[in-house]
Amino acid sequence: MKTPVIAIGLDAADPALIEQWISEGYLPNLSQIGQQGIYGRLHNSVNYQGGTAEFSATEPLWVMMTTGCLPDKTGFWDTITYNPDTYGVRCDPVYGGYDYQEYEPFYALGDEYRVAAFDVPVTRVCPGVNGIQITGWGGHHPFYPSESQPAELLPKIIEQYGENPVYRKDNGIWWDKKYFDWVTRSVKQSVATRSQICRNLLEQESWDLFITAFGETHTLGHDLYNMSQPDHPLYAYTNKKDTLGDPMLQGFMQVDRAVGEILATAPKNAYILLFAVHGMCANLTDLLSMMFLPEVLYRFNFPGKAALGHGNIDRSPPPMITKNIRNGWSAEVWRQIYEPNPLKKFWQTWTHKKFLRSPKHGLLSPHPLLEENVELGWMPAIWYTPLWPQMKAFALPAFADGHIRINLKGRERDGIVEPSEYEALCDELTEALYRLRDGRSGKSLVKQVVRTRRSPQDNDPKLPEPDLVVVWHEIPTDVVDSPDLGRIGPITYNRPGGHRENGFLMAKGPGISPNSTLSTGRAVDVGATILNLMGAKIPDYFDGKPLLEPAVRISQEVSQ
Repeated sequence: MKTPVIAIGLDAADPALIEQWISEGYLPNLSQIGQQGIYGRLHNSVNYQGGTAEFSATEPLWVMMTTGCLPDKTGFWDTITYNPDTYGVRCDPVYGGYDYQEYEPFYALGDEYRVAAFDVPVTRVCPGVNGIQITGWGGHHPFYPSESQPAELLPKIIEQYGENPVYRKDNGIWWDKKYFDWVTRSVKQSVATRSQICRNLLEQESWDLFITAFGETHTLGHDLYNMSQPDHPLYAYTNKKDTLGDPMLQGFMQVDRAVGEILATAPKNAYILLFAVHGMCANLTDLLSMMFLPEVLYRFNFPGKAALGHGNIDRSPPPMITKNIRNGWSAEVWRQIYEPNPLKKFWQTWTHKKFLRSPKHGLLSPHPLLEENVELGWMPAIWYTPLWPQMKAFALPAFADGHIRINLKGRERDGIVEPSEYEALCDELTEALYRLRDGRSGKSLVKQVVRTRRSPQDNDPKLPEPDLVVVWHEIPTDVVDSPDLGRIGPITYNRPGGHRENGFLMAKGPGISPNSTLSTGRAVDVGATILNLMGAKIPDYFDGKPLLEPAVRISQEVSQ
């Protein structure tokens, strides 16, 4: 006799916030699951050739969960790809996720198990799943298509429930009141509709596995963290609790109610598993990886020059930018282009964007890139691409950790670094990176610099594309100081919330002791844990391990 499993992901739901809100009585349904079963945090790291490092990138973490494999096995490290033959960068917003050709989702179990998979992030409709699959009804900017198995199922859902109001539209525009009104209203509608769809699917059949995820929690964290948590630098300027309350908490309370509604429809004997593959904190990587690191590499390569965010390191940093002049983060960053002439600087700040299309300091202006819908044209790292062939090393666009590519002769089209110079250059860059400081607190910004190759000629296609990966301390900052390169900033903050490596897992069901604690775990273990609860075979190639083996042994005894 099989015991069904109901698995619900809360995308980017941070364990520290979940624990706080449970203790304060705001999330009663999640609290009940934890009290009746087991709870613990997940801590994520990955393997590089030069060692292990913490890992917080959304899309690879979801693929780790669904395949049971780490990125060094799947080769899926990022949604951004780089071509050394052209210095070109791609980030396909639909097909940029993992293709699941080599490693299938763990729930592709064949005819023996009936499975319903609804909106699991970064998945595709795959053969081998006996049941239904739906991807891309909702979710936070998913790198996968909207499709279903059977093909007519998703159109029927859209016809009955409507299109998701948030899908591919949430961008974290914290300074825009109209955007705030839209996102809070749309997330509320999305959560309510998701609950209805899940309940409808659960009522259709007795599934061996029902798995879904709330992408809305990801949106809430990215867009509203600054209005919820005092550790965000913008909190004192944007929080309006006296009139708005805590909008992020309000959204999570609705998600908690929706979880309760879904579980009320679930079989009473089912294993219930809730999880987050990673968490959310005050955003630091949007500035550090997307903007500051590319400028650091620019100044490293062109000594004595500055392109963006020129500042005086010998003075106290100017006040934080809390009111945007330009409409959009890219335009805000671009207005910080270095211009020593005060009159030209004034013109650069206030003139219409149609006059700001020309390159400066060799950088591309974002205005024509945005008008022409160039992939990642909004990200500052892209603006430096014309200079990459001239640079010994440059910062690749990145959503999480910082990524540095060496312009290696024989590998890059116009490579200028001899293979014999590779190690010394990596050493020099690493030392310079460890000297970076938060311009406001003086704290060190870089936690770890890890190398991805054992040698410069190592071109295994499953290796990540950067040669150096920069892991940052959790210090959100708008000003970066370097004793070697000077000051960069202040720069306007982008999305309020950003990812961190911590996730969580809670589960209840037959044989799981109430109020028990999960000692350790990673996102890559979640799929193996679900398979074990189902009594299904765990593939030999899995890197992930089941976290609840005692529960399965007890439940099997009960079923016998």
